[in-house]
Amino acid sequence: MSTREKLAPARTLLDAGVTVAIASNLNPGTSFTSSMNFCVTTAVLQQHLSLDEAITAATTGGAKALRRHDVGGGKDPSGRPAKGTLVPGAAADLHVLNTTSAIDLAYRPGMPLTWQTWVGGDLVFSA
Repeated sequence: MSTREKLAPARTLLDAGVTVAIASNLNPGTSFTSSMNFCVTTAVLQQHLSLDEAITAATTGGAKALRRHDVGGGKDPSGRPAKGTLVPGAAADLHVLNTTSAIDLAYRPGMPLTWQTWVGGDLVFSA
């Protein structure tokens, strides 16, 4: 975003059957944000994804891009706990929101929505 380049054609890619991943990047030269909420907002409002598509791109899409997605039984291809899905045996990395609707991810950019964060099944943050 900092370079003012066009955003990736996420809608076109999804329509073509491509798995899309969105991430914060946190790169001072191109995209200096660590907010996944902001990335979901951008995907919905600027790249024409539905909220469900943006959440999938932020979770399952990212896990697939990193080869950490579930291949059955909650394991990734290397046998580690899977990321990006809620299935038995997966890593249980969760970002729990303090809101009544997930749509707030897209329409309340910059608002602190985190209630809890879990990594590997362990609570690491609670508001």
